[in-house]
Amino acid sequence: MPQFRYTARQSDGKLVNGVLACTDRSAAIVEVEKQGGTPIKIEPIAEGAGKPALKPELSKARQSTPPSSSAAISPAAGAVTTLGHTQQYLFTEQLAHLLSAGMTLDEALEILVRRMKHPKLQSLSQSLHRALVDGRSLSQAMRDFPRIFTPLYVNLVSAGEASGALPDILKRLVAHLADVKSLRDRVQQALIYPAVLVVAGIGLIVVFMTVMVPKLTVFFKGSGQPLPAATRLLVSANYVLTHYWWLGILIGFGLFSLWKVMTRTPEGRRAWDAFTWRIPVYSRIIRYRFYAQFARTLGTLIENGVTLLRALELLEEISGNEYVRIRMVSVRTAVVDGATLSTALGEQGIFPELFVDMMAVGEQSGRFGGTMQMIADVYERELDKQIQIVSTLIPPMVMVVIAAVVGLVVYGILSAVFGLTSGLRGNIG
Repeated sequence: MPQFRYTARQSDGKLVNGVLACTDRSAAIVEVEKQGGTPIKIEPIAEGAGKPALKPELSKARQSTPPSSSAAISPAAGAVTTLGHTQQYLFTEQLAHLLSAGMTLDEALEILVRRMKHPKLQSLSQSLHRALVDGRSLSQAMRDFPRIFTPLYVNLVSAGEASGALPDILKRLVAHLADVKSLRDRVQQALIYPAVLVVAGIGLIVVFMTVMVPKLTVFFKGSGQPLPAATRLLVSANYVLTHYWWLGILIGFGLFSLWKVMTRTPEGRRAWDAFTWRIPVYSRIIRYRFYAQFARTLGTLIENGVTLLRALELLEEISGNEYVRIRMVSVRTAVVDGATLSTALGEQGIFPELFVDMMAVGEQSGRFGGTMQMIADVYERELDKQIQIVSTLIPPMVMVVIAAVVGLVVYGILSAVFGLTSGLRGNIG
């Protein structure tokens, strides 16, 4: 029977070597996974090159340790610092497909180095492959790229290595990344049309005030007739806009700088995030997006064997809101003290009652992961409704504001025209 020499990583992180007697290479990969290892490299042994192995055994070779100094970081770790969401999704999807097809991690990364046409993806694959050859695990190598692989991503990969189900974990990561991207894209696409309307409306008003009004103003002043109050207001607005536009930019820059300085302090950031969490209409989109993403991510972590406390620690940063993060820290502390997650969330007052009640049902039924996925579906539908409402309300509101401003300008011009006409009639009479 053919023999295969393998290198695999056990759930405790140890790198092991051994020899297997199997019918083919695919069977050798399956056998290594049955032994609780993640196959990194499997090569056939030429006939007569080694002694037959009747039983597959995992012989200890060396134990990889995480890098303790900068010298342990992959040489190319600085080559890629950021990666777009689409590229990250593509990398994860391709790696999951290759591992599911029966390839070892070493082979999969080597193929990605050759297959990826995007320079950043190619460089990333090469760095991870080099770290793997140096004896480090995939999750350890991914920690060298904190701006690409989030702690949540790395911990799921680590859980997959420990359980020997890395291909399945990567497939779930692909689904998770797709859900997050879909959620973000729906929010962005729904706000594009209102944003275009706002920009177009502001542009129309600026052009009207700086191009048309000055020409009419010169004509009215040349008539020698007194201008109505509305026209004088229009002329004054035009004067301020054309002569003191720099002051508006300076004030805007000053306010922005003040906001940046205030939000750099923990207290200022917390106050601003608390304000954005409660803004009418807009905050509903922020909150529902957070509820959906929180439930989806928590369900994914729990279903992949991550402990509840570790999952809550990873989820503290998911909102990007300091006000919410502090309350999530209090939630984790309450869970450590023995409270159920639904009770701890209910005490903080940042989650709706329906969310908490559905979570409590999941805790009692023993199907917590599946329940969280169902909650995510519920709030994604609610998010779609809120986006539809906002995208429906904003355009008419913008049109009303534009119509009011343009109407004021037209009224000011017509008032002057009527006044001029009346004056001419009086002079004729």
